[in-house]
Amino acid sequence: MDKQLFDLMVLTMEECGELTQACSKILRRYNNFDEIEEKYATQLLEEVGDVFCMIELLNHYSMINWFSMLERVEIKREKLKQWSDLV
Repeated sequence: MDKQLFDLMVLTMEECGELTQACSKILRRYNNFDEIEEKYATQLLEEVGDVFCMIELLNHYSMINWFSMLERVEIKREKLKQWSDLV
């Protein structure tokens, strides 16, 4: 297996897992946005940034492309309108 492919996939998985953990910590501690302490907001921001870096690398290595991803974002937003009040 190509080392770059392996590294890209493993690091992306690990960063997504760390973002999952940051979200979970916030859910266990807080009931609404206004309560979140800066420490946990900073951790969330760092993990989101790390995942975004990996998304940029996925684009760089042609695993995804921005235009298709943005189309997918719109599809997800439409679904969220149906099933969530976030949008």
